[in-house]
Amino acid sequence: MNHQAKTDLGAVPEWNLSDLYSSPEAPNLESDLVAATDLAKAFELAYAGKLATLSGRDFGRAIAEYEGINESIYRAMSYAQLLYSANVSDPERGRFYQGMQERGTEISTHTLFFTLEINRLADDRLAELLTAPEAGHYASWLRDVRMFRPHQLSDELEKMLHERHVVGSAAWNRLFDETMARLRFPLDGETLTSAEVLNLLSDTDGAKRKAAAKSLGGVLGENAPLFALITNTLAKEKEIDDKWRNYPRPQSYRNLSNQVEDHVVDALAAAVKGAFKPLSHRYYALKAKWFGVDKLDYWDRNAPLPDDDDRKYTWEQARDTVLGAYGAFSPEMAAVGRRFFDNNWIDASVRPGKSPGAFAHPTVPAVHPYLLVNFQGKTRDVMTLAHELGHGVHQVLAGGQGLLMADTPLTLAETASVFGEMLTFRSMLERETSAKSRRIMLASKVEDMLNTVVRQIAFYDFESLLHEERHHGELSPEAIGALWMKVQSESLGPAVRFDDEYRHFWTYIPHFIHSPFYVYAYAFGDCLVNSLYSVHAKGGVPDFPAKYLQMLRSGGTLRHRELLEPFGLDAGDPDFWRQGLDVVVGFIDELETM
Repeated sequence: MNHQAKTDLGAVPEWNLSDLYSSPEAPNLESDLVAATDLAKAFELAYAGKLATLSGRDFGRAIAEYEGINESIYRAMSYAQLLYSANVSDPERGRFYQGMQERGTEISTHTLFFTLEINRLADDRLAELLTAPEAGHYASWLRDVRMFRPHQLSDELEKMLHERHVVGSAAWNRLFDETMARLRFPLDGETLTSAEVLNLLSDTDGAKRKAAAKSLGGVLGENAPLFALITNTLAKEKEIDDKWRNYPRPQSYRNLSNQVEDHVVDALAAAVKGAFKPLSHRYYALKAKWFGVDKLDYWDRNAPLPDDDDRKYTWEQARDTVLGAYGAFSPEMAAVGRRFFDNNWIDASVRPGKSPGAFAHPTVPAVHPYLLVNFQGKTRDVMTLAHELGHGVHQVLAGGQGLLMADTPLTLAETASVFGEMLTFRSMLERETSAKSRRIMLASKVEDMLNTVVRQIAFYDFESLLHEERHHGELSPEAIGALWMKVQSESLGPAVRFDDEYRHFWTYIPHFIHSPFYVYAYAFGDCLVNSLYSVHAKGGVPDFPAKYLQMLRSGGTLRHRELLEPFGLDAGDPDFWRQGLDVVVGFIDELETM
C-alpha cells in the first residue's frame, strides 16, 4: 500500500505503519499487550528474588524471556510514537500515545526487578553464570546493565520512579512537542509551521530570510515563559535524580549511557572550543566578505551564497543521489537503503502538525526502522536524507543482535549517519565540473559541519551552563536567553550580528528537552567520521567497506575502542579530535583560495 503526497518535488512518500499495526484499533495490538501483560506477571512470579539461585542455562533463558516481553512492549510503543509524530497536533493521537506509554509502564513494572537483581549479583557469581552459552550470549548487555550499579536505588524507589515517569518528564516532553506543533508563524499573510519557517532561513531571498527570522523569534519570544517553565522543571527533576543516584555532574548519566569516558568528552569539547577561531570565526568572516558586509546578520548565517542558483532536487533525484553514493561504497549498503524507499518506510512530506526535524526510529528487530524527514528539495534536505538513511541502514544491520544488544550508544549511533552524509557529499562533489558549483557545494558542506560540530558543542556548553545555574534557583526566560547569547557569540564569532529576538532561539531545540546533553554526540560522530573517512580515502585498511559494515552489525556489543581498532583509530587520543577538526580547516583553506 503506497502513501504519497504529490508535490512539485515529485511523489514524496508518507510512511505505511502497517508492518507494526494496521490502526490503533487493530485487534492484534490489544492482544499483544494482553499477552505481554500475562507473560510479564508470569516472569515476575517465576524469577523475582531467585536470580542468585539459577543455573547459567536458566539465567540465559530468563534473559531471553525478558527480551521477548520487551519486544512486545516496544513494538506497540513504536507504533504509537510514530503515529503521533506524523501529526502531533491531533488530540486523538496524543491520547493514544499517552495511553500506550501508560500501558507499557504498567507491563514493565512487573519486569523491573530483573535488572535490579542482576546488579545485586556478586561479580564472581555472574562470571560463573556466564560460562553457560545461554547466558554468555548476553555478556555485552549484562556489562552495560551493570555500569549503573553504583547509581541504583532501592527496589521500592526504582519502582516508584518508573511508574511516575509517564506523568513526570514524559508529560513535559509531550507538552513541548504539542506546543511546538501548534505554533504558527505569520509571514506575508500566511501562517507557517516551524519546519516551514526554519526552511526559509536558507532561502535565496534575503528579505524572506529576515522576515522568517523575525517571525520565528517573535513567536518563540511570546511562548518563552512556557518553554522556560518546561526547561526549569526538567532541569530540576534531573538535579534531584542525579543527587539521589550520586552522579557527580549533570553530564555524567549521559556519558555513562553513551559508554564514553568523561575525559574523552572533555577532550572533544575542549578541542572544538579551542578551534572556534580557525573554524567558525574564520568561515563566517569569509562569508561576510562574500556578501560584501563587515558582519553577517544571524539570518544570513545559513544563507545560500550570492551566486547560488538554489538548485532544487525532486524526491526521486534525492533518492538516486543518496543510493548512488551508498552503492559506490558498498552495493550491500545501498541494497539495504533501497528497502526504505521501496517499502514506504520513510515519511518525507511537509504538512501541518507533523513533527519537525528528522529522525530514524529503530522500532524492533523483528520489524524494521522508519525514517521521518521534512523534504523541501534543498541540497541540505538531500544531506538530511543521507544522514537518516545511514541511521536506518545501521539499525537494520544491528538488528541481528536482538533487541537488547542492537542499540548503540548515541556517540556511535551518529557514526553511520554522518558517514552516509560524507559519502553523498563526496559523490556529488566529484561529479561537479563547474568551479562555481564546487565552491557552493564546499561552502554548504563546511556550514553543515560547523552546524554539526561547533554549533552542537555550543549547545552542550549552553546546557552545561543552564544546569549549573539552575542549581541556584529557577531561571527566568531572560536569564536563559542571556546564557544562550553568551555561547552563541563565543562560538560563532565577531563576524555574526545578533538582533534581540535571537535570544529566544534556544526554545525550539528539542534535544534539550528529550535527551539532555545528547548534542555532543553529533560532534563526536562528525569528528570520528572525518578520521574514519580519511583512513578510507588513503586506502590504508584492506577491505574497508566490509569492516565498516561489520562495525555496524556489532550494534551495542562493542565499545568505541574495540570498534575503531580495526581502522587504527583511538578516540581516547586528543590528537584524534584535532585530526577530525583539521578536515574542516582544510575545507576552509580550500575555500579561501577559490
